[in-house]
Amino acid sequence: MSDETPDSLIPYDEIVQEALRAVVGRVLGSVERGGGTLPGDHHFYITFKTAAPGVQIPQHLRERFPDEMTIVLQNKFWDLAVDDHGFEVGLTFNQIPAKLSIPFAAITAFVDPAVDFGLQFQAAVTDMEPTAHEVAENDTPEAAAERADSQAVASAEDGSNVVTVDFGRKK
Repeated sequence: MSDETPDSLIPYDEIVQEALRAVVGRVLGSVERGGGTLPGDHHFYITFKTAAPGVQIPQHLRERFPDEMTIVLQNKFWDLAVDDHGFEVGLTFNQIPAKLSIPFAAITAFVDPAVDFGLQFQAAVTDMEPTAHEVAENDTPEAAAERADSQAVASAEDGSNVVTVDFGRKK
């Protein structure tokens, strides 16, 4: 017998992630059907990727949280609306009201600390839009020649191009 696990042709990880995100949808849908009020001491921390496709948040929040953001649904939220793909909710940030639209696929964590319940999801990197960045200025022929020259100098000084990193080990 082989100790190696064969590669699966069935995407089990994706199926499980989708099913667990459906748990979040059912919980939020239950709150919506209950009039938008959380029962007992329940409250939710929901973390999501702000750059994921379909996420709609105000620009000032996107600038403040360019990668990931956690919201809390507890006392002051309104207009919770849930569908098969995600949810919308109104919240305030520094006394400024905002409406957020978050697809379930963008969620990376869901926690209800009142009952010590939490789910963590793998970020679907293939669904993420590439982050905008400045144009690189190191791809010109001159820059390539400069890199080659500096690497040759570094290698010539000690005969190698190996970098040693010492993390402060006690000797």
